[in-house]
Order: sequence, then C-alpha cells, then structure tokens
Amino acid sequence: MVVIAVSLILLVLIGFLGVFVIKSLAAPKKIDTINKLIKQQKYAAAQKMAKSLIAKDPRDYHAHYYLGKAYLADRKNELALMEYKTVAQNALFDARLPEAAFRKELSGLYLKFNQLDDALKEFLLLTKLEPTNAEHFYQCGRIVELQNNAESALGFYQKAIKFNKKHVKAWAGMGMILFRAKQFNEAKKAIDYALRLSPETFSTYYYLGKIQKENKEYSAAVKSFEKACRDPEFKQRALLERGSCYMMAGATDNAQLEFDKAIKAGKDERSQETLYARYFLASCYEKNRKIDKAIEQWQIISKINRNFRDVPSKLSEYKDLQSNDSLKEFLTCSNSEFVEICKKAALAGFNMVAQTSEETKWGCQIIATEQKKDDWMNVRKQMYLLNFYRITDPIEDSEIRRTLDFSKSKNCAKAYACTSSEFTTSAIRFAENRPIELVPKERLEQILAKAGV
Repeated sequence: MVVIAVSLILLVLIGFLGVFVIKSLAAPKKIDTINKLIKQQKYAAAQKMAKSLIAKDPRDYHAHYYLGKAYLADRKNELALMEYKTVAQNALFDARLPEAAFRKELSGLYLKFNQLDDALKEFLLLTKLEPTNAEHFYQCGRIVELQNNAESALGFYQKAIKFNKKHVKAWAGMGMILFRAKQFNEAKKAIDYALRLSPETFSTYYYLGKIQKENKEYSAAVKSFEKACRDPEFKQRALLERGSCYMMAGATDNAQLEFDKAIKAGKDERSQETLYARYFLASCYEKNRKIDKAIEQWQIISKINRNFRDVPSKLSEYKDLQSNDSLKEFLTCSNSEFVEICKKAALAGFNMVAQTSEETKWGCQIIATEQKKDDWMNVRKQMYLLNFYRITDPIEDSEIRRTLDFSKSKNCAKAYACTSSEFTTSAIRFAENRPIELVPKERLEQILAKAGV
C-alpha cells in the first residue's frame, strides 16, 4: 500500500512538472506569436492574445510588455504607457524583454505626455546602460533645458558631442544656450557648424531663427522658421515664432495667418504652444478691431486654463461688450465710420461741432468749436481738442502730457481725452488743475448712448 501511495504521489508530481514544462515551453511561443502579429500590423489580435496570457497569469510581465508594444503600434499611447509602467515596476529584464529597448520606448511615451521628470529618469538610466550613446545625453540635455536648467543642459550637450562629434541637434542646442548666455560668437559658430554638418536637419533653422529674431533680423528669422516648419516636431513652434516676428514688424494680418496655422498644427488643445497661438491670435483680432473673434479665443483659453496670462482681465474688460451695442460699435467699426461716431459723440457729449477730424493709430483727433445759438454773429470762436482712444491699455500720463502740449500749440482753450479703457493713477493726478478733462469708459458709454450710436 505504501509503495502504491508513493507511486501515486510521484505520478502526480510528474504530471504537475510536465504541465509546468509544457506551459514554460508554450509561453515563449505565444509571445513570439504576439510579436509576429504586431509586425503584421494585426494589432487587435496581438492585444487579444496578450490579454489572455495576462488573465491566466497577471504577473506575466513579458505579456504586459508585448501588450504595451501592441498598444504603442496601434497608437493607443495612454494604454501603452500603463502597461509599460507595470513592466518597469516589476519586471526582470532578459533576452525577450531587453532593458535598453524597453526604456527607450518608455522614455518616448513619457515625452509624448510631457512627463519630463519621468522621461529624464529613463534617459539617465540609458546613459548607464549605453554610456557611449550620444543620443541619450542629448535627450537629457533637451529635457533639463525645457526645465530651465541651462547649465546642466549645456553639460549634457557637450557629452553628446564628445561621443558623436557630428550630433547636429546637440550642436544646435548648445548654440542656443550659448546665445542666451550672451556668448554670441560661440553661439553662432555652433549653429553654423550644425548647419554645415546637415543642412537638411530643419530643426537647426529653428534655433537660427531664434537668434535672428533676438537680433531683430525679422525678415531673415521668418525665412529660417519657414525651413524649421519642415520638421514635424518643430512645426507648431516655428509657426508661432513666424507669427511673433510679423507682429513685431507691425504686419498684423500676416501674423494672424501664422497663428491660425499654429493652432491647426497643434495635436493637443491643452498644450502651451496651442494656448499661446490662440492668445496671440486674439491679440491680432483685437488690434484689427475684431473684438468678437478675440473674445472667442480668450474664452477657449479660459476653459482650459482660466489664469492664462491676462486672459481673465481681457474677458472682464470686454464683459459688457455683448450687451452694450454703442460701445461695441465704437470698438469694432471701420476707421471712416469711427470718425463719424466721434463727431456725433463730440456734439452729444460736449456740444462741440468738429472743424477738423483726423484718424490716428490710437483713434481719432478732433478740433472743434462750441455750438451756440448766436453762431450767425461774427465772433471769434474758441477751439477745443477732443481725443477719442479705442485702445485696451490704460492711458498713461505721458499721453496726457502730449495731448495737453498739442492743445496749447493749437491755441485750444481746453482738451478732452475720451477712452474705451481707463486712465492710470499718474494720468489722473497730472490732469488735476490743468485744462484737460479725462473721460473714462463708463462716461463715454453714456455719451455714445446719448449720441444714438
């Protein structure tokens, strides 16, 4: 009986061992099958097989890895990152799960989701695994530069160049850091060398354009950024920079087109680049008196980041525009229509009849006389200066000084400054006890309503 019992136990153990051996032999084959399905672009089938292995053994990290690879190939990046994180926290690396290849893929995913600290950790590990691979040092430099650590970035770029003297992007990145450090000659040498190494590496033109823009060489910068647009990674940023060059050069219409392209080029509505593109597009609309369109952009930005730059104050400034047709007309009408509105406002608000009127970059300037019943009498009439401002910035005391000086030069008895914004405290203080009257937005709204605008 004892012999029989021992024999049965041995048979059971052999059976379990046989099953374990069969499973152990079958697992690699199934993993190989998943890999083949991925190569054949049969991503759904690969994912299904990997999930079935994980259902049988949740600690099968090879299956987790290849499920992540299948998601990555299928552009399901968020799901891929979840699987890769599971592998990173638990797996033991081997020939079927090579650590260097895995960490390269994981670092790329972290970059896609702008998780810079995690990406940096992976690239630092890669510098230990592959200590002569220049690309790893370059990526470390790129990340710490984005984190505003220029000194560390420069060190990483220099290490990248040490292991690969022809690493174009490392030369370009180093050139930009040297430029910001005001080492202009060295910066130019680095950028020029990068372009000599590879004129077809279009990202280098982005850095060249940045240098040209800082030097106020806007025409040259626009051309450099145009070339940088050929690099998909730099396209949105290059369009943003082209738009800002046009803005600085006063070509608002061209800038508007570039910012619109930058928004369309963005892959993430929440990214800083897309938000800045919308912000600057709104600035162009505001300058071109397309206030409704500017508000639309500010509202989109506010939904994503309510505290983005001065967007809250912009929305607050124009909050009554939708309900106040007079102010809306004052701000959005054409220049010729605006002059006529100002003439009506001068008559309704101050009983002044325009003698001369002139369009200005900030609004309209009128020299007027009082409307009196005894106009038929041959009496010398006093002249008055009326300035109407349709700008968003508060009027400074320097502008009030200029207005008062101009009023005196024209022998005007008094000047009026009317604005759709506000006056600074220093402007209000300067105007006290002087022959100039300040008319802020609230009073201007009343005048416009009285004028029937």
